Amino acid sequence: MNRHSLTLLAAAALAVATAHADEGMWMPKQLPQIAKPLKAGGLALDPAKLNDLTAFPMGAVVSLGGCTASFVSPQGLVVTNHHCAYGSIQYNSKPDRDLLKNGFYATTLADELPAAPGSRILVTVDMKDVSTDILNAKTLALTGKARTDAIEATEKQLVAACEADAGHRCNVYPFFGGLQYQLIKQLEIRDVRLVHAPATGVGLFGGDADNWIWPRHTGDYSFYRAYVGPDGKPADFSKDNKPYAPKHHLKVASPKTSPLNDGDFVMVAGYPGRTNRHRLPTEVDFAFGWQQPAQTKAMGESIAIIKAETAGRRDGEIKMAARMQGLQNYYKNLEGQQQSYDGSDILARKQAQFAKLKAWVGADAKRQARYGADLAATESLIAERERITRAELLMNFMSPALLNSARQLYEIAEQRAKPDAERKSGYQDRDLPRLKAAQQSLDRRYDEPTDKRLVAHFLAQYLAQPADTLNAAWLNTLGLKAGQDEASIRTQIDKLYAGSKLSDTAARMAWLDKDVAAFKASDDAFIKAAVALYADDERRENRDKELAGKLQKAYAGVQQALIDYHASRGEAVYPDANGTLRISFGKVQGRTPGADGSNWTAFTTVNGIVAKHKGPDEAGGEFNAPAEQLAAIKARNFGDYGVKSLNSVPVNFLSTLDTTGGNSGSPVLNKKAELVGLLFDGTLDAVISDWDFNPKMVRSICVDSRYMLWQMSTVDKTTRLLQEIGVK
Repeated sequence: MNRHSLTLLAAAALAVATAHADEGMWMPKQLPQIAKPLKAGGLALDPAKLNDLTAFPMGAVVSLGGCTASFVSPQGLVVTNHHCAYGSIQYNSKPDRDLLKNGFYATTLADELPAAPGSRILVTVDMKDVSTDILNAKTLALTGKARTDAIEATEKQLVAACEADAGHRCNVYPFFGGLQYQLIKQLEIRDVRLVHAPATGVGLFGGDADNWIWPRHTGDYSFYRAYVGPDGKPADFSKDNKPYAPKHHLKVASPKTSPLNDGDFVMVAGYPGRTNRHRLPTEVDFAFGWQQPAQTKAMGESIAIIKAETAGRRDGEIKMAARMQGLQNYYKNLEGQQQSYDGSDILARKQAQFAKLKAWVGADAKRQARYGADLAATESLIAERERITRAELLMNFMSPALLNSARQLYEIAEQRAKPDAERKSGYQDRDLPRLKAAQQSLDRRYDEPTDKRLVAHFLAQYLAQPADTLNAAWLNTLGLKAGQDEASIRTQIDKLYAGSKLSDTAARMAWLDKDVAAFKASDDAFIKAAVALYADDERRENRDKELAGKLQKAYAGVQQALIDYHASRGEAVYPDANGTLRISFGKVQGRTPGADGSNWTAFTTVNGIVAKHKGPDEAGGEFNAPAEQLAAIKARNFGDYGVKSLNSVPVNFLSTLDTTGGNSGSPVLNKKAELVGLLFDGTLDAVISDWDFNPKMVRSICVDSRYMLWQMSTVDKTTRLLQEIGVK
């Protein structure tokens, strides 16, 4: 299903009262509403300046399409998290040039490496309300797939007109459950290069063991550079390209004149992915009662299989590194959410809040006439969506990587046969570079033995389900039957792999230019399977669009009811995160007590690195700090970056910032909008904040800029970069 259908199927971002000073991922245009608490919290700037996306400091904050970053020099130097650049570090790594293990530093511009295929730096230049365009009278009268198609058609028209300005990427995003729509225009920088990444023993110190854990000692930072053509406009990679000159860049706070202390005001600007705080009670119950436990189980099994299949094969470990890192991160996040949810009163409170809404609607005949039908329809439609999810969740885990590749290639051929405006969203001419990059990157992220083992494992689980719930098209295409065991499945799929040449990059890329007839005539096993599955893929996509259209209409009604209910109480509202630019604010603050029962101080220091260090052979090598770093710490070679009150160099700090996934790499700014750190994580018992905000628990973990500068100057000797960002 395309991105917009998934968005419409997802729970709406419902209005909610701001009950706590630090709660809220605010849209820039909403900042005038919270100007007083911003100033009261300590902001030295005029809050109105944060409303302008093209002015300082917001103009320096960029999206990487899943993470956030920021310009820190006039030469297009971008800082983000190590884990956000991990795919590019992995893509450029080989056993004989292991950048993952040893790190990377380009001593000159010429030494900078192309980032992973498809890497983008997206600079937001404009936001425009297009609600009346999307929700015109004709569309409002529709439901089901017709409504979904009408919304997509209008979106494509708006995007095409916006992207007539070459070099820009435009997208339409729904807010408040589809009551409002924003057209967001971004400069799309396509030549992205890796400049510096510390060794894994710094950037990923603590690995999965310390993930979502405090105290933390991780140097989660890396640097990219944005390049443009000789004319200053976005261009594909070329040796003739030059560094991009951003209109604004952030200044790194001086450790002497602007030291960060416990209790200080901080704010974060970034692109948080999605929060679910305002889902209906039935959705909350399903998510934690079935869906997330099922996902967690499948991901845990995937992690174990990847570890087993790549053990002792560094080439395999490198190829699967990016996928493994993502799996481990999300797996632990879901585990933390579940642990916080189990035994809590979250569902009961959600049910009580929803009951109050229903009572408010039912207390007035006009409100009942306006909202009652949508309230009833929404819960019924959600139940239908849950039924589909139960039946098809394992299908997300059991498809061979090369079959997924073949299905995408065939869809490209099918859509290319149509006029561009009639193609599916995600398969227009504007999308071809991204699709090509996805196919290209597979050659460094595909390990056949591991893929076979994963596929056989999850197919066996799928085939063990009741026969009448299985997808007949899949069974017929892959030559499988209900109840088949893993060994016999492996025998069958071995034939599929042996009958395909898609693992060869040149052979795979050649299919990008072939037409539908060529696909139908092919004897490649995975191409044949993709063609055979196409009709069923279309059937399921149309089914989902029909449900999405009905849900969007009903959910919009529920959304309006909630907005009006809160307005009747005089309460401020903010939308859930949806991947668009947001601002959160808070302060540097520890927690008493922490999740482990101890008092969490606001800062950790390099002393903790020495205490945690175990070397390469213990604890999976996750606590293996570089020898040069350990020596500098033991020699107390702290230079300008030591903090007297800590008697050491600060590494990470806690803050009350309200953040979620997608905020990774976001610049943490002080009251003067100077860079004091990068946000990279939360604490395990607080990740439930995606669903339920609790100010006593919510803490975001940030890497301190003083640690970054100390590591870069004392250990990695990145002199050129330090000079570039204004550090003497």
